[in-house]
Amino acid sequence: MTHWDELIIVIAIGVLVSVLGFWASRWRRADLNHLEEWGLGGRRFGTIVTWFLLGGDLYTAYTFVAVPGVVFALGAYGLFALPYTIIIYPLVFLTMPRLWQVSRNKGYITGSDYVRDRFDSRFFALLIALTGIVATMPYIALQIFGIKLVLANIGISPEVALVIAFAVLAVFTFVSGLRAPALIAIVKDGLIWLVVIVAIIYIPYKLGGFGNIFHKVEQAAAIAPKLKAKPDVLQGSLFNAYSSIALGSALALFLYPHSLTGVFSASGQRVIRRNASFLPAYSFLLGVIGLFGFMAIAAGIKPSKAFGNNSAIADLFQKMFPSWFTGVAFAAIAVGALVPAAIMSIAAANLFSRNIWREYVHPAMSRREEATVSKVVSLLVKVGALAFVLALPTTDIINYQTAGGVWMINALPALVVSLYVKRLNVWALVAGWAGGMALGTYALFQEKFATSLHDFGFGGKIYIGFAAIIVNLVIVIAGSAVAAMAGRSTEGNLTEADYQPPAEAEADTYRTASVPPLVPGSA
Repeated sequence: MTHWDELIIVIAIGVLVSVLGFWASRWRRADLNHLEEWGLGGRRFGTIVTWFLLGGDLYTAYTFVAVPGVVFALGAYGLFALPYTIIIYPLVFLTMPRLWQVSRNKGYITGSDYVRDRFDSRFFALLIALTGIVATMPYIALQIFGIKLVLANIGISPEVALVIAFAVLAVFTFVSGLRAPALIAIVKDGLIWLVVIVAIIYIPYKLGGFGNIFHKVEQAAAIAPKLKAKPDVLQGSLFNAYSSIALGSALALFLYPHSLTGVFSASGQRVIRRNASFLPAYSFLLGVIGLFGFMAIAAGIKPSKAFGNNSAIADLFQKMFPSWFTGVAFAAIAVGALVPAAIMSIAAANLFSRNIWREYVHPAMSRREEATVSKVVSLLVKVGALAFVLALPTTDIINYQTAGGVWMINALPALVVSLYVKRLNVWALVAGWAGGMALGTYALFQEKFATSLHDFGFGGKIYIGFAAIIVNLVIVIAGSAVAAMAGRSTEGNLTEADYQPPAEAEADTYRTASVPPLVPGSA
């Protein structure tokens, strides 16, 4: 049955977002045939725009659909996302301003640009670029799934939902680049804060208060068979899983291409530090959204045959809200998926254009050609994301994000450790990357991609990405130590001056040229 009143509201908000997306190409008008303008917004976003952009970038359908879906299915374990978002911001405060500065000084568009210069190795930069693209696809798939879930709940067929999602994403990313999701993120955040504030007051009121909610949760474990004892209390058997997935996810989050795109688009180091201080406000929002999973249990919501536990929040809204406000809530989820999906596809496309196509296929291409390749690939990336939606299990879609993190976390030595440790050997880093990727991918296959937890024989199941980065770092440390004793550390093409702000007289004349030509004989 189609809920027409909900559909009309979603369409109305969708039209508003579409108009804003088209208008974004005129906002801070610039040549969008230049990749720095199309893919990074000209690096001119201040504190407020960056706050909305990073918030829209990091708090996605993962937040609104996947996290409460896991709380609904597994209880308190699903709240691992809360400490994970708390851990990450001090790390961002300490590391990202330094990475932003060297990238701004040298005109880097992607993290792989930095890796190429830092280690004088286009091969290692290629590995990091491929890692970013592969890890981003399941994350985009999660966003597409969120849109599909909302429209299917309204009564539209899933196939139509996917067509709509593809069309909207294609328009926003191709026409306006990063400017579109930056502006739409303001609408998205306004909608999500509105829905969350209303829900945290209205739904508990309808259910008899939080005391009654938690009482019903304890009595209703049979609704979700995986729940044992008190679902609002973390089971002892999940301690290692909870802590390792929280820490591992935190280490991986700002390595993703879309996270770095948000960072690189900022106008200065101060903007990044301010946002690292302000963004924990979203952690409060995430904690409240996690409680929706308990509310769904208390409200008697049952897993959907088509979408499993992921439909819990949509079904909760459908049951508890008036139909008109359900439409607003569904629009918030859809726009909340649209913004990050656009940024992710832009980031992955930039990696392909900059670090694969230009490096290995057409080194002499013009800036216009480089931007065109990115625009086209931003559309093709969504095809890979669709493959994840159609081919892999969708019982707990949070595994789309955590599986991507298993791969992405292996870029930590290249993108973060290398900012502070000079005596690293590029081949030790390549070996560490290979070891971590091999272990992580093998364990994911062992679990059939149905979970990102695996029992390695040490204290029960832990997050696969956490085990992968431990193996990676051990190889990097041992290999670099041996290389240092042999006098083979990789200094690369960067000096300490490249990490520092320019002299005051040069502050407005940053270099924005392409990455320097290849060095003959480089890896």
